[in-house]
Amino acid sequence: MEPEIVHSSSFVVDAVALIAAEAETAIAERGLFRLSLCGGNTPRSVYALLARSGLPWDRVQITFGDERCVPPDSDQSNFRMARETLLESAAIPAENVFRMRGEIDPKEAAREYEAKLAAVAARFGEARYRHDLLLLGIGDDGHTASLFPGTSALEETERDVVANFVPKFDAHRITFTFPLIAAARRVCFLVNDPAKEEVVRKASAGDLRYPSGRVCAECGRVAWLLGF
Repeated sequence: MEPEIVHSSSFVVDAVALIAAEAETAIAERGLFRLSLCGGNTPRSVYALLARSGLPWDRVQITFGDERCVPPDSDQSNFRMARETLLESAAIPAENVFRMRGEIDPKEAAREYEAKLAAVAARFGEARYRHDLLLLGIGDDGHTASLFPGTSALEETERDVVANFVPKFDAHRITFTFPLIAAARRVCFLVNDPAKEEVVRKASAGDLRYPSGRVCAECGRVAWLLGF
């Protein structure tokens, strides 16, 4: 299936509208909206506006596509960014937020997170946890989540969440794998940096040299919301 590519002149507003529409559908059909957040700078303003959207947050379950191996109060933490922009402002119930514990051993954190998702999947009768909407970003090198070029997590076919060593940072990251991403009902890349236009063009066409290109090649409903 070809990805949907949307060039937006109102990036933040359109991103929130897309998320809200998926939430409405999921809640109407299944009673719960399962949303995976991405990190980085791009979604900050999106989350801040989303917090004021009036979604029924008691029916929203939040996960994270990846996390750095840092404590939750670190300025490098994806959880901290989401907490400051969305989770606290929207008063999302704490039990609805599944945090990756970046402060513990990364392999243990990955196993713990995988088990938490598997428990929810089992309640829904799913073989693998199915996000209603999984948000992703893209790096200059085409990475997405913490699936970086040349790293071992790219070859994972069974696990849903793994600890992935990233040589360019000499550090581990905790990340979703391609099988878990591919299980999502919809995936949306949020990109608001015109400097990434070339890598977006290649990845959205399914160029397998880029991890983000593999998402487009292996997933069903994939959208690219571009602020350029």
